[in-house]
Amino acid sequence: MKLDVLKKDGTKSGESVTLAPEIFEIAPNDHAIYMAVRSYMANQRQGTHETKERGDVHGGGKKPFSQKKTGRARQGTSRSPMQIGGGTIFGPHPHDYVVKLPAKVKKLARKSVLSYKAKEANIVVVEDFSFEAPKTKDMETVLKALRVQGKKVLFLVPKYDSNILKSGRNIPRLQILEAAKASTYEIADSAVLVLQKSSVDIVEKTFAN
Repeated sequence: MKLDVLKKDGTKSGESVTLAPEIFEIAPNDHAIYMAVRSYMANQRQGTHETKERGDVHGGGKKPFSQKKTGRARQGTSRSPMQIGGGTIFGPHPHDYVVKLPAKVKKLARKSVLSYKAKEANIVVVEDFSFEAPKTKDMETVLKALRVQGKKVLFLVPKYDSNILKSGRNIPRLQILEAAKASTYEIADSAVLVLQKSSVDIVEKTFAN
């Protein structure tokens, strides 16, 4: 698949790039995408939730009320889960939610979402550029010229560029990442994938078998 390389003003630069069919034109594997998204979302969980069981709460040394003649069910300790302020039964405790996937499954998932993006014509390639200084207005001008303003955009750059990152971080629905670090979830969660020209080679090298 060939795509024209656009200038940052939205006009054609006269160049084009050929997207590798083994990356952008495979038969998508929906189950691999599901597993990768599930793994990503599970790995975002901190797992720091904690509750106190009956052995952790304060008190409980004295019987809360008389055994008989109260008309209430007998209780031996205020730590009982049936008492106000007592322990929690089977409450959550800190633990790890990490879901690990084989490297081949991760690559297959990312190639699958890239193929979906290419099939739906939701990939835009723009020339390599930077800004002299961080300025949100400059990035908004570029997005408007590329006709993606207002859409949920994932913008991939070949390497870390603080001026581009800072220019786009205050724009709603825009995420800027290094091309080699884009996850399946982040690609799938975007409506349009915008790549700087050098990012195409990095994506192909990173996600190739």
